[in-house]
Amino acid sequence: MSFLKRTYDSIFGAGEAAVTVPPLDGALLPNDALDHAMLVATSIAADNLVRDGEDCFFTSGAELIRLDPRGETTPVERFDAPISALAADGKGALAIALSGKGLVIRGGRHDGRRLSGLPEAEAACITALAFDGSDSLYLAVGSSRNRPEDWARDLMERNQLGSVWQVDLSTGAARRIADKLAWPAGLLVRKAAGLVVSEAWRHRLIALDDKGRPSVLLDNLPAYPSRLDASDGAVWLSLFAPRRQLIEFVLREPAFRRKMLKEIDPAHWMAPALASGKSFLEPLQGGSVKQLGVLKPWAPSRSYGLLVRLNAAFQPEASFHSRADGTRHGITSSVVIGGRVLMTSKGGGAVLSIAADENRREVQ
Repeated sequence: MSFLKRTYDSIFGAGEAAVTVPPLDGALLPNDALDHAMLVATSIAADNLVRDGEDCFFTSGAELIRLDPRGETTPVERFDAPISALAADGKGALAIALSGKGLVIRGGRHDGRRLSGLPEAEAACITALAFDGSDSLYLAVGSSRNRPEDWARDLMERNQLGSVWQVDLSTGAARRIADKLAWPAGLLVRKAAGLVVSEAWRHRLIALDDKGRPSVLLDNLPAYPSRLDASDGAVWLSLFAPRRQLIEFVLREPAFRRKMLKEIDPAHWMAPALASGKSFLEPLQGGSVKQLGVLKPWAPSRSYGLLVRLNAAFQPEASFHSRADGTRHGITSSVVIGGRVLMTSKGGGAVLSIAADENRREVQ
């Protein structure tokens, strides 16, 4: 039946073969809240924000940085590879995923342990981590073919090579929970809903039961979902890049994509990006995005800033944006602390802060 459905969709342009993109409407109505958000810290490619007690940690490339309640940043450690994911158990332990290098634990009862039970290809591309107690760790593998920094290539190759694993930190044993996922980029442990996973290339949130069977919580998102954070009954979803009709069209043209991947610099692919508008060689130039030299806020840019607050049923109830003419794009992670939401704008190189109880009408 799935084969017949794919055939039907490809003939009639329906389902996964459609080039339509859902509009930003309702709770997702655009605003400029992120461009007016409080600037907490600046750091190149800020990412992987987590909370451990009153302090927060985030990453910048291969560097781990502490962010204290006053907004002061302190370098903690520099690794020999970019940090692709980070998680805290709330008791002083940090799980740190390194691109191409696997996983290492810093602090806590398993200090110094390195991941050993995962196949090498999967260990090279860990995209998200979540503790379930001090001895159990869930991890998402974006792809068994590409590394985390090659996410745009993985999308353009239309891969579905991601997986989710559970690791026993006491023994190092790893158990695969689910596979054939399309770039899982965020994890959230929710006892009532199961393990929640953001599946980026399928633009949806799914819940995995104890046997790895998925159920859809939220689908047909207008952007690619990333990491999740929960606090006081709300779930905060970061979306790191927008979907566009032209990109959806390119994804359905295999000959063009193969030639583009082979011949064009990755920075200039017709693909989503964490930041854009910095080079005249980029696609989408001229009158389609600018008028009288000014970038249109509604332009179909390849980058965007979007953070969404979901209710307990995982339905959107408010959103916070940085539109095409903004600079705080590529929202990749968030945490709630002290009544405020802190988030990383990887494309804008910043850690931002907004009030956790702001609603969409107040920030338009």
